[in-house]
Amino acid sequence: MSEIPAKATESEDPSDGARTGSAGGGAAQGAPTDAMWQSSPPGSMYDYIKVASFSIGADGHVDQWSLRAERLFGIPASRAVGMDPIEAFVDPDLRERGQRKMAEILDGREWTGVVPFRVPDDERDAEGERPLADEGLAEVYVMPTRTAEGEKAAVCTVVDVRTLRRIETDLAASQAIFGQSPFGFLLIDTDLRIRRANERFASIFGGTPDDHRGKGVHDYLPRGEAERVAATLRRVLDTGESITDMHITGFVPGSDERRHWSVNLYRVNSGSGRPIGIAWLGTDITARRAAAREAAAARRNLALLNEAGARIGNSLDLETTARELLDVVVPGFCDLATVDLYQGLLAGDETPPGLADGSAELRRVAFASAVSDAPFSGAGAPVGLGAVHHYPFNSPCADALRTARPQTVAGEEGGLVQSTLAVPMVAHDTVVGLAQFARTKGSEPFGERDRDLAVELAARAAVCIDNARLYRREHERALILQRSLLPPGDPEASGLDIACRYLPGNAATGRPSEVGGDWFDVIELPGHRTALVVGDVMGRGLRAAVAMGELRTAVRTLALLDLEPAEVLSQLDEIARGLGAPGGVQQATRAARRPREADLSEVYLATCVYAVYDSVTRRCTFANAGHLPPVLVEPGEPALMLDVPPGMPLGVGGEPFEEVEVELPEGALLALYTDGLVESRDHPLDEGLQAFVGALTDPGRPLEDVCDHVLNTLGSHHGEDDIALLMARVQGLPADSVGDWTLPREPRSVGRAREYARSQLLAWNMEPLVDTSELLVSELVTNALRYGEGEIRLRLLLDRTLVCEVWDSGLVQPRRRRARDTDEGGRGLQLVGLLSAAWGSRRTPRGKTVWFELPLPDGQNGLTDPAEALLSLF
Repeated sequence: MSEIPAKATESEDPSDGARTGSAGGGAAQGAPTDAMWQSSPPGSMYDYIKVASFSIGADGHVDQWSLRAERLFGIPASRAVGMDPIEAFVDPDLRERGQRKMAEILDGREWTGVVPFRVPDDERDAEGERPLADEGLAEVYVMPTRTAEGEKAAVCTVVDVRTLRRIETDLAASQAIFGQSPFGFLLIDTDLRIRRANERFASIFGGTPDDHRGKGVHDYLPRGEAERVAATLRRVLDTGESITDMHITGFVPGSDERRHWSVNLYRVNSGSGRPIGIAWLGTDITARRAAAREAAAARRNLALLNEAGARIGNSLDLETTARELLDVVVPGFCDLATVDLYQGLLAGDETPPGLADGSAELRRVAFASAVSDAPFSGAGAPVGLGAVHHYPFNSPCADALRTARPQTVAGEEGGLVQSTLAVPMVAHDTVVGLAQFARTKGSEPFGERDRDLAVELAARAAVCIDNARLYRREHERALILQRSLLPPGDPEASGLDIACRYLPGNAATGRPSEVGGDWFDVIELPGHRTALVVGDVMGRGLRAAVAMGELRTAVRTLALLDLEPAEVLSQLDEIARGLGAPGGVQQATRAARRPREADLSEVYLATCVYAVYDSVTRRCTFANAGHLPPVLVEPGEPALMLDVPPGMPLGVGGEPFEEVEVELPEGALLALYTDGLVESRDHPLDEGLQAFVGALTDPGRPLEDVCDHVLNTLGSHHGEDDIALLMARVQGLPADSVGDWTLPREPRSVGRAREYARSQLLAWNMEPLVDTSELLVSELVTNALRYGEGEIRLRLLLDRTLVCEVWDSGLVQPRRRRARDTDEGGRGLQLVGLLSAAWGSRRTPRGKTVWFELPLPDGQNGLTDPAEALLSLF
């Protein structure tokens, strides 16, 4: 110990020695190399321990005081030199023992131990650096020495025990990290080589911790990943910036499974603040990444199912539904997709053929691609959109159709597709088609979760397609029924030029919609009169179409009874009420008397406007049951809506209907219509009515052109509701086509009636009808004289047929009966029925009218010989 110079007062900090180089003159001489005075990485122990020293002279007092001692005890050297260390720093209770130890030390004995110390009271508030602590424990090592005069002295080195405990704790923590941590830990030096690895790291990459010493990141990671990590390590070392949660991908020895780690990096400095390396803390997150991937896939699948529920099935059209499925899956689920539906299903067959072997004809109705517009060729030869094809019996697609189970089809060598899922579209245990989902090479292959998702998506689309098929079948049947109940061809009427239009709700849009209950009719009545009818059953579908057919049939029946318009609607109202009751009108009437809640599903309501036009007088009588008002356009005048009182809709009951009679001028235009023409979501009713009236600006054009102009002007192609439009131009019967006479109630009137008829027919050049007409007129006038009342009126009307009418004031209607062989009379009406094309009677406000009708001679249809008709009666 005598080599330590007793008078040295330089700092004991080794780093200071490194900075002073060969300071000390002779002390540096004889050193083998200057490296003895240099600090070497990772640094000196004294950087952390901070050893202080002082020396004690022969008198037992401090004669030298180092800078470290000043920091430890907080006393400058100017005050410490000359102090008795026992008296100054040791507790009074321990001073006696301390003096004995000091004597032993000055007697030449070494000593080491832990000594409690305190800062003197007069030094606690001194200016300058504060002591590290007012009281503490110091580990003291005392070495005897001699002064230059040969007197005994001592050199003391002192270390604060708290610093040692802290170092001990740090070492324990370091051992815990390297030996017990469940995370991989590395200490990497400034050359980016592993200086130390812990047990966890070694257990993953094999060997012992010492086996990894000196290795770099290139020894563990693929080249590209290693270059990225090395650059990051260099940046941390240069800048001191920490890296948190850096994800690294690689492999471990003996496994081909790709592993993922989360790494935290921070720079490690020595006690003097010099960078000595990088700490690496790694966590294996492979399982967490897999779970995150699974969760993301589940969320994606759930989102796809939600999107499918929102987007698939919005249209009741088969092809549109198939395209909606592909809009959902491409590109979110796959890169290419197709949908094939059975050709028989598209053609309207009840059951698609060929389900047993899966080789029936299919049509490709939808195709979508996120990478190419080329035809899909994932499972066989390319098939174009709209093409009809079939799959070979042994193909995976045919097997999927046959077994109703999905099949995986591998992509062709050198092709674009990696794999394809062929998924049968099953609805209600029936296969309706095949959906194919393909992913291109480089995409993630299909898994079991993807397979289940594809089956679910295909099933949802299949149910929607099957619903569309069933709806289309019902719609077509209802449409056929409805069209069969409408007037065939172009209706004809005496004294009217007729044009009509009927547009189903989906005629212009191509979108399936339920058929409505709109109808119109043109009914020829006796006396060259015409009934014009337009109605609308509330509701849609087959039920509304059937109700419309029943009401239309009832209207025709009531019209042929020649009832007044208001009476016709009253009878229709009763019939409409009976439609919703199982027992008909009577049951509905009885049920109405009992208090009960109405079942709206069994209530049939309809609106209707009924008009009867007389071509002789050009007068038209209207009655309205809750329908839109007719529109009249007189020559040279703007169009106007007729003020016809709107009664209650048919089926409500309890309210009478009113009639309005209007005289129509020659050339006037009359329009009857349903609400689908003037009302839609975009155009309210008032706006539509004004637009309709405004569209009738040129009524002189041909009626067909007027109808087309109205439909185009009103934008009737919205397809939301059925549209019925009936237009009639007034062409009254000319005066020279009417013969009208009044006859007194006397027997001579019979002969006079025959003379009037003969002369009028000859004036009309209808000589072939003279004999038959004379005979029939004689019979009707005779009946009027015998059974009628009041004066007799005879009227002949010539238009498309010849009509003869005999009027009287009697209310008793003639009734045809079959006369017995022994009867002398009773064969007059039988003769009328044999010789005429039609005959009948109707009530009038002042009596009755009996009429018959004869076809005009045209050279093809011969008239019945009166003589033969008379003989046939016997």
